[in-house]
Amino acid sequence: MDRERLEQLLTGDDEASLAALATLRTGASQVVWEGTTSSDSLAHIYGRRLRHTLRQGIETIGLERAVKLLSQHGQPIQLGQINSADRTWAFMLFITEDSSGLVACTGVRQRVE
Repeated sequence: MDRERLEQLLTGDDEASLAALATLRTGASQVVWEGTTSSDSLAHIYGRRLRHTLRQGIETIGLERAVKLLSQHGQPIQLGQINSADRTWAFMLFITEDSSGLVACTGVRQRVE
């Protein structure tokens, strides 16, 4: 998926989508992987990540919302990722199977060493 299409998908008004779009527009790297994954499986995985980030005090954007939306979606998901140029943020994109819409987006602050 090209950068322009990702920008179109990130037109939501939630904090994570807005932050991901701003990051993408500043030269971030991006990828959307081939294939799909069960939204139920992703809701479980990201639910565990939410608990981990809360315990560790890791800053996130929209993770709780993403878990909720994934658990409600019930359809296969394509995964994408945007990494900020300075590598301080990674955004996961959960895209509909047919690439027509964004189900959810979340950002996690990365450790910079």
